[in-house]
Amino acid sequence: MKTQQQTALLTFEDGTTFEGLVFANGNDAIGEVIFNTSMVGYQEILTDPSYKGQMVVLTSPMIGNYGIIDKDIESNCVQIKALLVKEYCDYPNNWEASQTLKSYLEAANVLGVEGLDTRAITKYIRKTGANKATLTRSESNHKLLTEEKDVLKAVSTPTIKHYPLKDKACFKVAVVDTGIKWNILRILQELNCEVVRFPYTITAEVLLSEGFDGVLLSNGPGDPRKAKNLVQMVQQLIGKIPIFGICMGHQILGMALGGTVEKLKFGHHGSNHPIKNLETGRVEITAQNHNYVLANDSFASKLVKVTHTNLLDDSIAGIRHLEHPIFSVQYHPEASPGPNDSAYLFQTFVSFMQTPTNQQ
Repeated sequence: MKTQQQTALLTFEDGTTFEGLVFANGNDAIGEVIFNTSMVGYQEILTDPSYKGQMVVLTSPMIGNYGIIDKDIESNCVQIKALLVKEYCDYPNNWEASQTLKSYLEAANVLGVEGLDTRAITKYIRKTGANKATLTRSESNHKLLTEEKDVLKAVSTPTIKHYPLKDKACFKVAVVDTGIKWNILRILQELNCEVVRFPYTITAEVLLSEGFDGVLLSNGPGDPRKAKNLVQMVQQLIGKIPIFGICMGHQILGMALGGTVEKLKFGHHGSNHPIKNLETGRVEITAQNHNYVLANDSFASKLVKVTHTNLLDDSIAGIRHLEHPIFSVQYHPEASPGPNDSAYLFQTFVSFMQTPTNQQ
């Protein structure tokens, strides 16, 4: 039997308010509210740096039933501001669970709220767009809250980190970290790549001077249009080294190639988004989390080809340069909703590194 729970209020900028009950004690929060349609995978969502600063509404009605599994963590901390659900299950039934979702959130001081009308919140966001809100346990607190400003600084590695292999590596990959998920690093290592992870402030001169075979631009949170230094850095790499961009990395690469970025009304958030590969005709089931995309009329250059499209709204989901070994996708190939629909993208990156840049 549950003890008496404290009331929490989710209040949007226009005054619309939803009421719920606290199931995990944490800090009151302010941030953008998004909904995610995944049926499972809440732990990956909690620890995905792409969600930094956001409050996440899960549309699946019961959350917490398989607890927390240590091996499924995707970063060094809980990244979201708050978790908003219909019903919380405090008694997980999974032999790999090390703790409950409640204890995991409370250790990170992240507020968890249940009893919300998540269907109504989702419909509200679909109608009004992804707006900011406050989540408080007192009506008087919401004016006192402050937002985190430099979101990339909050998620990027502060120092250069090396991930060597036990055996001799075939390739040396530079990862520009704007909020990378750990599974990307694991997949690169499985493909016999020695990985060096750089802060998002790294320069092109450093990347080109250290003998790397390729550069991966990682996923991450926030508005890519504010990352002008990254766009300029990538422009200096074009034609000199193979580049693979994922999500925010895709947006940064697209802008470096002359494209423009626009904000979606309520974004793409979930693990059931169908993407069509225009080069093969195959449809991939993908995991996504972003509020920004490359505009469909982005590219005047005929050297940039759209390779993938989102079947839900026809937005650009992948691009490739026709002269240089450069490509990117607007989804998470390291996730496994397909489960292996998008694994070929990492193999493509490896194949680009196998051929000298001047021969591609």
